[in-house]
Amino acid sequence: PTVLLVLGIQEIHTDQEMIRKISAAGQLMQCSASLDVLFLLDGSYSIGKGSFERSKHFAGKLCDALDIHPDRVRVGMIQFSSTPHLEFPLDLYLTKQEVKERIKRIVFRGGSTETGRALKYILRKGFPGGRNSSVPEVMIIISDGKSQDSTAMPAMQVKERHIVVFAVGIKFPRWEELHTLASEPTEQHVLFAGDANDAANGLYSTLTGSVCSTNAPGCKVESHPCERRTLETVKELAGNYVCWKGSKQPNAVRASLCPFYRWKRVLIKHPSRCFRTVCSDPCDSQPCQNGGTCVPDGLHKYHCLCPLGYGGDIHCAPKLSLECSVDLLFLMDSSAEVTLEGFLRYKAFLKRFLQAVMGQDAPMNVGVAQYNNTVVIPIEVRQYKDAFSLMKSIDALNFSGGGTLTGRALQYIAQHGFRSAPVFADVRDELPRVVVLLTDSKSQDPVAEAAKYARDQDLFLIAVGSSFMRAELTEVTGNPKHTIAYLDPQDLFNRIPELQRRICSVDNPEGCQAQSLDLAFAVDASAGVGLENFLRLRGFVRSSCSHFSINRDVTQIALVIYGSKAHTVFALDTHTSNSAVLQAVDQAPFLGDSASAGRALLRIYGDVMTVQKGARPGVNKVVVVLTNGGSMEDAAAPAQQLRDNGILVFVVVIGDAQRDTLLRVAGSPNYLIHISSYEDLQYYQDLIIERICEEAKSPVNLCKPNPCMNQGTCILGSGSYRCECHGWEGPHCESRVLRGDSPRSPVLPLHSHVQR
Repeated sequence: PTVLLVLGIQEIHTDQEMIRKISAAGQLMQCSASLDVLFLLDGSYSIGKGSFERSKHFAGKLCDALDIHPDRVRVGMIQFSSTPHLEFPLDLYLTKQEVKERIKRIVFRGGSTETGRALKYILRKGFPGGRNSSVPEVMIIISDGKSQDSTAMPAMQVKERHIVVFAVGIKFPRWEELHTLASEPTEQHVLFAGDANDAANGLYSTLTGSVCSTNAPGCKVESHPCERRTLETVKELAGNYVCWKGSKQPNAVRASLCPFYRWKRVLIKHPSRCFRTVCSDPCDSQPCQNGGTCVPDGLHKYHCLCPLGYGGDIHCAPKLSLECSVDLLFLMDSSAEVTLEGFLRYKAFLKRFLQAVMGQDAPMNVGVAQYNNTVVIPIEVRQYKDAFSLMKSIDALNFSGGGTLTGRALQYIAQHGFRSAPVFADVRDELPRVVVLLTDSKSQDPVAEAAKYARDQDLFLIAVGSSFMRAELTEVTGNPKHTIAYLDPQDLFNRIPELQRRICSVDNPEGCQAQSLDLAFAVDASAGVGLENFLRLRGFVRSSCSHFSINRDVTQIALVIYGSKAHTVFALDTHTSNSAVLQAVDQAPFLGDSASAGRALLRIYGDVMTVQKGARPGVNKVVVVLTNGGSMEDAAAPAQQLRDNGILVFVVVIGDAQRDTLLRVAGSPNYLIHISSYEDLQYYQDLIIERICEEAKSPVNLCKPNPCMNQGTCILGSGSYRCECHGWEGPHCESRVLRGDSPRSPVLPLHSHVQR
C-alpha cells in the first residue's frame, strides 16, 4: 500500500512497517565525520513567516542527525531573500545545543527570493568561518524553489567547487528548480521538510555513502519509489458565454460567443526514487511469546505487551512446564467474602495456569476443591486423563457463598483430599502431595493448628492471596517463601511462573544441592542501619545459611561485618557444619559507627577469598553485600577488582539509595536487588538464594582468583593449573625455599584434593 508521508506533496510507495522503520532510523542516526555544513535559509515573502518558522524547526531537527563538535561537524547559517545575511559562521557555535538555540533566535527578514545572489555570495566569500576546503563542504538550501533571479549558472559553479548541495523543499515547492540546485544524483539530494525524520534519514543515507562513517550493524540504505508534487496555478477554459461586440459601422452592435477562463490550482506529479536507511527491527525475531505483542523502543530495544498470565517475564513467560511429578490439589475459596467476581477470577487463574504448565499429553494429576462453611471436591486428583475434560469440569464449577472456614477446609483436605488409588494395588504411590490454597478473605476459624496438622500429614502447602492476607497465608504455609501475595488482579496472573517454581520446589532439595560454592556475606553494621535492623540482617544471614549444605566439599561460608572498619567474624575454613555456622552468626556484634563498604570488599578480596583462608580453586565464588545503601561510593573499585578475579558481587539494598552508585558496585542490574523495607527482606530470601545457585553452575577459571601465594604465577593447563613460584615452593608457593633447594611447581589436576 501507498503511505503518504506528507499529504499531497510527497509520498513514498512502501508499507506502513517500512515507514515506521525509516522514521525510527531518522530519529537515531548521526553523521560523525570532519564536515562543514552551511544552511541557506529562504527568508523571502513567498515563504512567509509561518513557513519560515517551520524551516527553522526543520534545520534544528537536521542538526540532530549531525555530530556537532569542533573536530567533527561544524554548522553555519545564512538567511537569504533580496540579499544574503550571515546569521552565524561555522566557527562560532561548536556544540549542538548552542547551534540549535541560535537557530531559534533567527528573525524573519522578508524580501524577494534571490537564490542566485545567495549562491554568488558563497562563490565569492566561501563558507564563512569554514576550514578552507580542508574538509568536505555540504550546503543545505531550504526554500520553496521560486527564485526571482537565475540559479542555473551559479548552482553549476558551486557544484564545480565540489560542494555537496542538498535542496530541501518547504511549503509548496517548485521541484524543477530544486533539482537544478541539488547535486547529482538529484534523487539522493532533494528532500522535503514536511517530515523531519524522513528528511534527516535521507540526508544521513546520502552522506553515509560519501563522508560519514559507515552504517550501524544491521542497517542498510534502500531505494523506494516515491512521488513529489508541485502546486501550480493554471488557466482553464470554463466555457463560452454570449457577449456583445461592436462593429466599425456606427451604432451597430452584434451578439457573439466569448470564451470564459478561470484560474485553478493543481498538483503536478514528479516521479522519483527516495533512498532511506532502514535497520533490522528488534521485533523482527518475534521475541514475545504466548501471544505477546512486541513494541520497539528505538533501533535495538523492545518491550513485550503480554496477555494475562504471562507478564512475569520480559518475553511473556515462555511456555512453562511443571518439570516435576506431584499430586496437585487446588483449594478454592468460594465463600461470600471472596465474592462472585473473585471466584470467577480464581477459575480463570486456574485455567490459565494449567494451560501454561500442562502439555496436551501430560498426566493430569490435578484436583480441585471448593470451600465455604463446608468442603466439596468436585474434581478428584487424577480423575481426568486429558486437559480438555479437566478444563470443561473447571468451567462447570459454581460459586456457593457462605462463611469462610479455612481451618476446617485444611483439616478436611488433609484427611480426604488425596484418596485416589494407585495404579497397582501392590505398588505404593509415593508422589509428593501439594495443596494450593486460593483465598482473598480472612478465615473465620483458626488456621494455625489445622495447617500444622496438614503439614504433619506430609502435605506441601502453598498459599496464594491478596497482599493484605500475607500474615495469615504465612501462618498456613509455615514458611514465607511458600506464600504468594499479589497486589492487584493483573498481578495475580503475573505470578504463574512463581507458582510453578514453588510447586516444583517440593521435589528438589533447597540450596545449591551438590554444587560447590564459596560464599561470603558482607553485612552493614553501622549506625546508619541501627541495632534493630542489624539484627534483622543477621537473622537473614542465619536463615540463608540453613539452606546450604556446609562442609569442606560442598558449600563454605564466611561472614564479614563492617562499619568504618571491616571485621571477619569467621572465614571460609573456620566452620565445617551448619550448626557451627549458625551459632557463629549469632555472635556477630553490632559496630554502630560510620560505614565503609569498600573496606569490607577489600577485606574479602585480600583476606577471605584466598587459598590461605580456605578458598578453593575451581569453585565458584560469590559475595552478598547487605546494606542500606549509604557510604557505597568507595565500594565500586573493590567490587570491580573482585569481578576481575572471577568473584561475583550481589548487592542487596534496603530502603532508598542512589541507584547509579549501587549499579557501579553490582556491575549489572541483574546483580542488584532493591527491597523497600527490612520487614520485606524475608520475602526475597528465596529469590536471592536461587540467583546465587544459578551462578554456582557457571563455568569457572581455575586461576581466578589467583590460587598461588607469595606472588606466584598461575598457569592454566588442560583441566588443571600449576603455580610458578619465585623463591617459594609447594603446590601454591606456600613454603620458602631453603638455601640450596630448587623451587618446584607441581601440576595440580582438576580433581585434586585442593579443588575438591
